[in-house]
Amino acid sequence: MNLLETTLATPLAGAVLLALIGHRRAGGWVNVGVSAITFVASLAMALNVFENGPQLSTDRLFYIDAFNVYLVALTAFVGMTTSIFSRPYMRHEVERGRVSDRRMRLYLSMYQGFLFAMLLALSTNNLGILWVAMEAATLATVLLVSLYRTPESIEAAWKYFILCGVGIAQALFGTVLVYFAAGQRLGIGRDDTLLWTVLYGAAGSLDPTVLSLAFVFLLVGYGTKVGLVPLHNWLPDAHSEGPTPMSAVLSGLLLNVALYALVRLKMLVDASLNTPLAGYLMMGFGLLSFMVAGLFLHRQHDIKRMFSYSSIEHMGLMTYAFGLGGPLATFGALLHMTVHSLTKSAIFVTVGHAAQLAGTQRIDRIRGLIRTQPAVGWGLLVGTIAIAGFPPFGVFTSEFLLLTATMKSFPWLAVPLLVGFGVAFAGLFRHLHPMVYGAPPPGQAPVRANMVPVAVHLILVLWLGLSIPKFLADWFSQATVLISGASPL
Repeated sequence: MNLLETTLATPLAGAVLLALIGHRRAGGWVNVGVSAITFVASLAMALNVFENGPQLSTDRLFYIDAFNVYLVALTAFVGMTTSIFSRPYMRHEVERGRVSDRRMRLYLSMYQGFLFAMLLALSTNNLGILWVAMEAATLATVLLVSLYRTPESIEAAWKYFILCGVGIAQALFGTVLVYFAAGQRLGIGRDDTLLWTVLYGAAGSLDPTVLSLAFVFLLVGYGTKVGLVPLHNWLPDAHSEGPTPMSAVLSGLLLNVALYALVRLKMLVDASLNTPLAGYLMMGFGLLSFMVAGLFLHRQHDIKRMFSYSSIEHMGLMTYAFGLGGPLATFGALLHMTVHSLTKSAIFVTVGHAAQLAGTQRIDRIRGLIRTQPAVGWGLLVGTIAIAGFPPFGVFTSEFLLLTATMKSFPWLAVPLLVGFGVAFAGLFRHLHPMVYGAPPPGQAPVRANMVPVAVHLILVLWLGLSIPKFLADWFSQATVLISGASPL
């Protein structure tokens, strides 16, 4: 567990350090260095788990298996690449006067605090600590959303805080019900009745009625953090008003962590009920989110809000896939979590540069990106093609797997899935063409753009679409067996 300690301690120490020196020009480099150390430690831990199997800490507070360790590595990787983009981007914001040195220090400290909270939520074995970590991530995000201190950003931060606060309260009540069910079976007063490994081992004897009720509250609570319709209203505002690097990690990482919590709890409820109730609930909320978000793509005027609805659409698709269950759908959902995180974070990097280039986030004023700054224009075009599910990118592969699993289990649901894909595609590309190929406004000059993270992410997504490496396929297969009980291979 030394590697886990390093993975968790590094961003926590980085948050403290950056709270002291984040206002200096070197603060951005320190943020990159801390994020890189976290990623290296997480990757080493992931390889260790892949070779030696699940690991449980001595005090049983932390549990690492193939499911969460892959998300830990993905979170650390996207956190590192986003920090590379963040350094010049936020320095440009300081030079424009949008962010003071004091708020820059807050931003860098909360960036690492946010990563720490997500990594803690992914690695803990205790459902209570999971809830606390999710709440900590919420508080860190509130400070990031309100960073610009404009009336709109403060309103978005309050909206985010209130809606997610209400949601997380529902998750707390659901956690209390799980504790009550465990206490009835395992005995009142024990200090291990919220440990997931203990609960999963005794799931067959837990009261199914209490667990069913608990899952409803947990679905509403953590579903708010996932951005499921109709609990999604905070997400577009948070994306549009906060700094762009925050949008990248929020869309690419935090939503995954909340969905991870739901899947863990679904595994517990499935083992207790031996019925597909939890899966049906997730399928219903997921499909609703997928369809509604696709329709809302057509009505957006802010580029960051548009891609935030794309995130809601894809999170709905993943929720639906995990609810559908079975090895093929679960494998597809795990792959989709990966390619969506990589693609959407890359898109938000290009969106941030496009907004700086045009001086606004309004879609009708972002024009001719390929002519003014080809790297940004091509990055946005290729990223949107990837997230829309065009072959040969990885999003196409994962969506094809989900469609295949649906046709196998619920053929009649393939129709709304195909309609949803078409609606989302039309919503994205009706706005994309003029932004990329339109006539650029006079006086528009290139900005300093760091497109390395975009290139790395999109190359990885292309690679996963053409051929999933054996070690990653084996990794996903191990996680699929843990979640669904069967291997897809």
